[in-house]
Order: sequence, then C-alpha cells, then structure tokens
Amino acid sequence: MISTGTFWRTVISGFIATFIMAMVSFLQGGLGMPTIDITYLIHKTLNYIHGYEFYSIFWSNLAYIIGGILLALSWVVFLQERIPGNWLVHGFIYGIIITLFSGLVLAPLVALAAGDSFGIFYLDTWVPGKILLAAAIMHLSYALTLMLCLKIAGVNGLVSAS
Repeated sequence: MISTGTFWRTVISGFIATFIMAMVSFLQGGLGMPTIDITYLIHKTLNYIHGYEFYSIFWSNLAYIIGGILLALSWVVFLQERIPGNWLVHGFIYGIIITLFSGLVLAPLVALAAGDSFGIFYLDTWVPGKILLAAAIMHLSYALTLMLCLKIAGVNGLVSAS
C-alpha cells in the first residue's frame, strides 16, 4: 500500500514533470522540431467524438495533467523498485518506455479516435522520424524531471523518507 506522504510527493512530482514536458514540447518548435501539443490533441479528440465543441480546453489540460500524474504514480507503484540504477538511469529507461508505449499504442489510438491516422510510431505523418525524436525528447524530459523530483522528495518506491 502507498503511504499518504508518498502519494502526495508523487502527485506533486508528476505535476512538475508534466509541466516541464509541456514546456519542452513547445520549445522544440524553436529548434526546428515538431511541437507536440498533447492538450490540443486531447481537445480535438474529445470534441470530434461529439461532433461539436462540447469540451473546453480546460478539460483537455486537466486530462493531460492527470495523465502525467498517473504516469508518476505508475512508476512508483509498479516499476521504481524493480528497475536497478540511480535516478538518471531510471529517467532514461522510463522515458524510453513512455516513448515506445506512446508511439506504438497511445498516439495511434488517439489519432483514430479523432478521425485521423498517425500510424504506428507516427509512420503516417509527414515527418515520422522528427516526430518520434520530438516525442522521445519530450518524454525523456518528463521522466528525468520526475526522477529528480522523486529523489529530492525522498520517494523510494512504495516507501518514502519520513
């Protein structure tokens, strides 16, 4: 069972990491990389399903933030104690896991729900390699930030420092 302290430290760490991921995504546009605006994609997907502007961008931002927090909680509950290494190794491994899951499962399903197709690993897009690289940078920034925040917060799996 997860302690209350570990839960809240993980939630705060997940929130910070999600914010950093969003900022890195936007800044990538200045470097010639695709800007991946996940909140916009969620917004368009939710409203496409209804056929009109049912959800405001507020709900998409909330879904994005909750998704980042759930990723943080998933790490702490299921993976942190099972993967060896320090916070830096954990960050790289989790960032790659998220990138692979996103490109293989999540992005194709979200695109199809919005009436479009990204394809597996973005192969149906105009620049699949650049989008995959941008996604990897974005997810690595999330995971590295998350691991550093968890380390500073004293979260060590389901057990946390007092």
